[in-house]
Amino acid sequence: MSTHRSRMRAVSVIAGIGIVALLAAGCARGGGGGSTETAAASPGITDDSITLGITTPLSGPTAGPGTCTVAGITAYFGAKNADGGVKFGDGKTRKVEIKALDDAYDPQKAAANYDQLKDSVFAMTAGLGTPTNRAWREAAIADKVPQVLIETGDPIFSDSSQSPWQLGFVPIYQNEGAAFGDLLASSSENHKVAILSQNDDYGKGYVEGFKSAIQGHDNIQIVKELTYEATDSSVDAQLTELAGTGADVFFNAMSITPLVISSLQKAQELKWLPSWFLPSNTSSPTAILQPGGAEAFPGVYTVSFAKAAASPAFAADPDVVKFLADLKQYANYPDTPAFPHCAWSYMIGATLEQVFAKMTAPTRDDFMSKLRTISGFQAPLMLEGTSVDTTKDGQPAVSSVIVQKYNGKGYANADAFG
Repeated sequence: MSTHRSRMRAVSVIAGIGIVALLAAGCARGGGGGSTETAAASPGITDDSITLGITTPLSGPTAGPGTCTVAGITAYFGAKNADGGVKFGDGKTRKVEIKALDDAYDPQKAAANYDQLKDSVFAMTAGLGTPTNRAWREAAIADKVPQVLIETGDPIFSDSSQSPWQLGFVPIYQNEGAAFGDLLASSSENHKVAILSQNDDYGKGYVEGFKSAIQGHDNIQIVKELTYEATDSSVDAQLTELAGTGADVFFNAMSITPLVISSLQKAQELKWLPSWFLPSNTSSPTAILQPGGAEAFPGVYTVSFAKAAASPAFAADPDVVKFLADLKQYANYPDTPAFPHCAWSYMIGATLEQVFAKMTAPTRDDFMSKLRTISGFQAPLMLEGTSVDTTKDGQPAVSSVIVQKYNGKGYANADAFG
């Protein structure tokens, strides 16, 4: 079901602990806003190169997805750099350098990373996390540093009046929640829904979208709604309380990988086997569903806009074959990624290349102007029915998603609930 609610020259990431890395890549930016070819260049760009910054979790419980946010874009621009670089709209060809720092999903560390990077990079991009990106959003606005195509579904980043130097990449949380709500609302059966959400803008956005989609549908009843903190180490108490409702649908707006796995396991221990909805960033078949024993449930649903490299359905897909080869060769990432964030950041690289091709001045102003002119771009790895469109204020670069259902190995599109 589809809805529109919507890798300086060669460096390597220091995995796991702390600070990382410069990664090879080839990426450039620019935008309009009255800039000319003779305009003074902004920091982080020369006639030969452009440097992008990333702050993202490379350690801690979200290190798996966070490492992907660096690997994908490094792979994309690594391949471009190897071919000579990226051609910009000003006629110059530049190679992309990437500086990535670990914030461990800690807002204070993310803000400190931004302060460390802001004077040496042209733009910040691809980093994962709502609280971590929010931690330095206002500073980026004050400093006029682009904070773009970041991996958070918080709608504030796609509202140009509030965030003039920002733009999100992934669908806003409300779009994801609404997509599942639409699917459930189309069911001819009656359903009782239990909700567990992260007590922040992430969780609230998912729930808001879901509720808006089911409004007016008498066959759907929310029987209990609980929250948890992103710092919690267990949600067993909440699972126990929710299981007591006998709900046949569990809407679980959760961003912490270990907690999703333990929730799947706890529900089975309680012999509570509802259908599940999981956000796109915490629905990995190999990293989450298989260890959690998700095959025990009648259905596990999520939304996506990217081809899953681990899915047998895409094993021979040309985009996926090239993506995996680029990850291995240019990002030192030999394994098939378990998380979609690797694909997302690869797409971010491709989207940035589109923007660079339009830039006529080496300035952040011109970059931001051109950034908002991409429409109908089918980036590598995008599912049919989805595309990049940066022209809609209030929406991120990708606003369309496909609802999918877990089939024991990967996902298949879900046209109906059940």
